[in-house]
Amino acid sequence: MFEKILIANRGEIALRIQRACREMGIKTVAVHSEADAEAKYVKLADESVCIGPAPSSQSYLHVPAIISAAEVTDAQAIHPGYGFLSENADFSERCEKSGFVFIGPRAETIRLMGDKVSAKNAMKKAGVPVVPGVDGALPDDPAEIMRIAKFIGYPVIIKASGGGGGRGMRVVHTEAALLNAVTMTRTEAQAAFNNPMVYMEKFLENPRHIEIQILADQHGNAVFLGERDCSMQRRHQKIIEEAPAPLLNTKLRDKIGERCAEACRKINYRGAGTFEFLYENDEFYFIEMNTRVQVEHPVTEMITGIDIVQQQIRIAAGEKLPFRQKDIQLRGHAVECRINAEHPYTFVPSPGRITNWHVPGGPGIRVDSHVYNNYFIPPYYDSMIGKIIAYGDTRDQAIARMRTALSEMVVEGINTNIPLHQELMNDAAFVRGATSIHYLEHKLAEKSKGK
Repeated sequence: MFEKILIANRGEIALRIQRACREMGIKTVAVHSEADAEAKYVKLADESVCIGPAPSSQSYLHVPAIISAAEVTDAQAIHPGYGFLSENADFSERCEKSGFVFIGPRAETIRLMGDKVSAKNAMKKAGVPVVPGVDGALPDDPAEIMRIAKFIGYPVIIKASGGGGGRGMRVVHTEAALLNAVTMTRTEAQAAFNNPMVYMEKFLENPRHIEIQILADQHGNAVFLGERDCSMQRRHQKIIEEAPAPLLNTKLRDKIGERCAEACRKINYRGAGTFEFLYENDEFYFIEMNTRVQVEHPVTEMITGIDIVQQQIRIAAGEKLPFRQKDIQLRGHAVECRINAEHPYTFVPSPGRITNWHVPGGPGIRVDSHVYNNYFIPPYYDSMIGKIIAYGDTRDQAIARMRTALSEMVVEGINTNIPLHQELMNDAAFVRGATSIHYLEHKLAEKSKGK
């Protein structure tokens, strides 16, 4: 097992990784920008290194600075968390070449699954169902693009091959809008991902977003840890996640989960990963794989009792998975609300100093956050400041506990999206379960009309 791990991230995930390490008796190195010098995880780390100014490009995305920090502190491994460099194959490669273990998949696996076209083709070969569309990138010939769209059937969605995080995608409902949408998406893809390749899929009208969590070791063992429903989202950004998914055909879930585990064995996957699907009319359609720990991993931890971050570390150290598929038992229900520093309805970011901070407690309540009283939220990074997770024996109990937790949560000095979460926890459609990925967008649009 490693003696010291460098955490190449910030915010709540940096603290989450640090806690996993401390429980395992592993020392931690926190790297931070100048803006994060007063962060809780920096103070709690065994060692800390400032790696640059506030902008991510000069700190958390600056590979030479991170590698240098690992060298001067004699770290043995680097955990990338999520976001930033977590799915950067070049960074994974650089870590390994510099003599550090990258806590995540191999560089070639990240490249395979990071390119949406090659990922779809790999999943097809592994027997995982994919959204109807074309196998490769769209050609340059306008007539051929129009023929492909007609073959798939409108509406279609144009997606950046190297995209992710909800960026680089555009829905097209008519032939007249097609070519302009392709051009715009290509331009956006080049600017955002340095890769202008785009592909086309059938746009599903009212799907849910369901994802399968997997763990795979270096010895050919892979298991799936049930599923999560992440359908409550805005502009492809998740807001509420839960596990297990409500009103889901469990036999179908187990079938698709085993296919995901088998796909991991076929591509020699290593570490934690998530297969993301659109689910409509009892059919699963693969859309992408995240080759890292997810923001929403706590809901799976709550219903399985498995510490996913510790398993990532153990797998990277060469250990075998300590359980088989038959050992994985799903118990109860968990719901997670992402707490963002933003206006609850305009979504305008709200950086600033927190003048009063009080987190909820009680049975089944977990709060993952790096924030504390008088903490200053810098304006340079993602607006998420924490997550509330509520666990119950049933979905109704988990939701009831979440309502109580949200009512107890106190955050003063900035705006947060807590009022939106409170509204959604009492929303009749959400309480019934199985809302589509478009539900929140439609709800917010109606709310906006009513003003």
